[in-house]
Amino acid sequence: MKKNNYNVIGVMSGTSLDGVDLAHIEFHLNDEKWTFEILESETIGYSKDWINHLKLAVDYSEIALNKLNIEYTKLLASIISTFIEKHKIENIDAVCSHGHTILHQPEKGLTLQIGNLPEIATLTHQTAVCDFRVQDVKLGGQGAPLVPIGDRILFSDYDYCMNLGGFSNVSFELNGKRIAFDISPVNTVLNYYANQLGLNYDDKGQISRTGILNKTLLNELNSLEFYKKPFPKSLGFEFVKDVVLPLIEKFEIRIEDKLSTFTEHIAIQTALALPNQKGILFITGGGAYNDFIIERIQFYLPEMKIVIPTAKILEFKEALIFALLGILKLQGEINVLSSVTGANMDHSSGEIYYP
Repeated sequence: MKKNNYNVIGVMSGTSLDGVDLAHIEFHLNDEKWTFEILESETIGYSKDWINHLKLAVDYSEIALNKLNIEYTKLLASIISTFIEKHKIENIDAVCSHGHTILHQPEKGLTLQIGNLPEIATLTHQTAVCDFRVQDVKLGGQGAPLVPIGDRILFSDYDYCMNLGGFSNVSFELNGKRIAFDISPVNTVLNYYANQLGLNYDDKGQISRTGILNKTLLNELNSLEFYKKPFPKSLGFEFVKDVVLPLIEKFEIRIEDKLSTFTEHIAIQTALALPNQKGILFITGGGAYNDFIIERIQFYLPEMKIVIPTAKILEFKEALIFALLGILKLQGEINVLSSVTGANMDHSSGEIYYP
């Protein structure tokens, strides 16, 4: 189905476990240029039980994972249906949903996003476009990041588009190709330590700011093998669980010092990731609210202009772009770039389910 106007809902659940992001968006295609308007947007938090399930699921058996997938699909469908009802949204072309990443090991040909079962369409009574990563991994790609094609189509005014979420990633044009990759963990680590202080997150980086930098820990973090790898490359929660947290835990220092040191690590890796350290850097994701991270990134990139957009775009950019990926899939157009994921060709990824 090809048309110039779409009324869709984008749905995203990130690795930082903040909840499910939903955005009702109208897209318009004029003179081969897409424009958008985010009409309604909301983040629905997870219950404590669901947070625990999603944190522990990486170690679940296949049977337990299948059961979790069914239950999570029901949860997601209920959240989407409530959102549609609450905002009285009608004539929806599609619900475009990322699902929630449980396993991401592309080197083993594995990636699993739960919540992408066909039942999502029947339960919501809407056409659903979802499960965007699996095909790319089958084609030899990393299955991530998928947002860069949206950066190219919707945010071409910026030299670099960066998301500071559970992990940070960046995308940019290099020699006529879109390049993108994951940079480092961000909120997956910062929130882990904020939780130990009884907080959901370190508001504006106020606690990190009070910490003392541990240079030995910083050097060990910066020496991790992942940072030496060429792109394309991507990170999963396993990297945090198996590599980063055990490394930090070797150091008997205050939580404030761990937070401060890891923030410095994020800033250094951000600067090292950019081939040209001048231009305009567009930052979205929950980490953009962390003033201390932004200050440290600016410190290492003194000639870069940092732009942080309106709250709606900042918080719902991934939901926005997965909505666009869904539209491109409905149109049979390329929505995954091999220059980004390392797949053997550009392709149109995702599953379309009808109610």
